[in-house]
Amino acid sequence: MLALVCAAPVVHAQTADEIIAKNIEAHGGAAKMKAIKTMKATGKIEIGPGMQAPMTATQQRPDMIRNEFTFQGMTGVQAYDGKEAWQIMPFMGKKDPDLMSADERDDMADSADLDGPLMDYAAKGNKVEYLGKDKLEGTDVYKLKVTLKDGSIQTWYIDTDSNLEVRVDSERMVRGTPHKNTRVIGDYKEVEGLPVPFSMEMSDADHPDQKMKLTLEKVEYNVPVDASIFKMPPKTATTTKGADTAEPKPADKKPDEAPKSETPKN
Repeated sequence: MLALVCAAPVVHAQTADEIIAKNIEAHGGAAKMKAIKTMKATGKIEIGPGMQAPMTATQQRPDMIRNEFTFQGMTGVQAYDGKEAWQIMPFMGKKDPDLMSADERDDMADSADLDGPLMDYAAKGNKVEYLGKDKLEGTDVYKLKVTLKDGSIQTWYIDTDSNLEVRVDSERMVRGTPHKNTRVIGDYKEVEGLPVPFSMEMSDADHPDQKMKLTLEKVEYNVPVDASIFKMPPKTATTTKGADTAEPKPADKKPDEAPKSETPKN
């Protein structure tokens, strides 16, 4: 019996680092990924039945991102310049740029990472734990628990065949309240030899029926980008009505001042 046990094939246990290495290789490899200095993606967001918003996402190393989306003739902006996150939301009656909260800033900072949280995760202060295999709608997947430096938690579902992520569940604190959302990722297409998901469906745990779908139409790498687009612009000057802005009135005549008469011309 001992001989039979020793002769049995050794089952190699997967580790988080091995799965991450496969995922990075499936994305084209670390060298190709890090060679991307800028990225520009254009597409549309489906907000609801018959409601679409054209969008543009621009990223630049290190950790800068700007998202623009147009709806009902108004354009909203959300951006992160590596330090501060800001937004312009005219749909909410705010046409001037405003700083985001600290929680929202952390979320934007995570999105600004061109390589994602798995690449060099330890150096970024992230932690990764392998949760084993699972099935996701009939697909065999690896599950990774990713704890980001800011404390938020992500669960990655990675296809065991393609080694590409197909879903990411996120949990983070937003304004003191736990916020959970899910991104279902698919329709991978190659752009300059690198697979890119051209479809992403996003849903909120509190409102599972209210889903948004992002569909990309074009992705470009290493395009020229003006770094100033990530900086928050100054607020536009507004006119305040009041005594100091009213039109000047003629000076009142002094009570003892008599009107001057014109000198008759000869």
